[in-house]
Amino acid sequence: MASLIIDTVESVRDLVEQIESVTQKPLIFIDLEGVDLSRDGVIAIMQILVPPNPVVQLIDVHTLGKEAFDTSGPGGQTLRGILESKDYPKVFFDVRNDSDAMYSHYQISLGGVIDLQLLEFASRSQKGRFVKGLAKCISEDGSLGWTSFQKWQKTKDEGQRLFAPEKGGNYGVFLERPLSAALQDYCAQDVLVMPKLLAVYGRRVPSHLAMQTNAETLARVVLSQSANFNGKGRHMAIGPSFAWNRYVSRILQCPFLSRLLDKN
Repeated sequence: MASLIIDTVESVRDLVEQIESVTQKPLIFIDLEGVDLSRDGVIAIMQILVPPNPVVQLIDVHTLGKEAFDTSGPGGQTLRGILESKDYPKVFFDVRNDSDAMYSHYQISLGGVIDLQLLEFASRSQKGRFVKGLAKCISEDGSLGWTSFQKWQKTKDEGQRLFAPEKGGNYGVFLERPLSAALQDYCAQDVLVMPKLLAVYGRRVPSHLAMQTNAETLARVVLSQSANFNGKGRHMAIGPSFAWNRYVSRILQCPFLSRLLDKN
């Protein structure tokens, strides 16, 4: 599993240059790991995948701190600027806690977000009441095949044994350096599947719900930045109530989702 640790200012600069050198703004797939990932916890690692490059960049936020986000590339761009820009479409799975942590600790206000969890919910013919977790989405829609899925499950189990308290682990391992090979693989593998999920849900979601999904994503980001946001509890599993009249005045702000609207 190809991954690269980004733990120096020079390597951050190289990553920013890679992103800003692409003629057409690339889709950027992002996930975070940490200890109690929220305003009350710690961001340890930010995983970034920028296809067609198959290597997952593991940004060591715990080591770099603000330099992870404020180091400029040759063109003057920073990772903070990319994360906040609406011009760079960024794909998360349930953006809420990631957004909460980035906004609270580094004052990053995410823009241009595509939330895979909401896309999956919108793509169902029968919505139900609850959203799905990433593991369920990967098992149902990741198109991994039996052998690849078993490998994915093994990597997930090995990682969880290191950090999950109910399995004898401790989340503090995300702050230990060097990061173990098992945790590197754990961090990388979910981001590698996210492009496949985006392709699946992008084909399924109806055009009018693509717009509504974008509005719900914006609402999630705003909510995550509010003083009373609580990222834990059963309420996090309740899906949105799509109602067209709530969205007719919204302007579609995500270039990728605007292309979905044109498919029909």
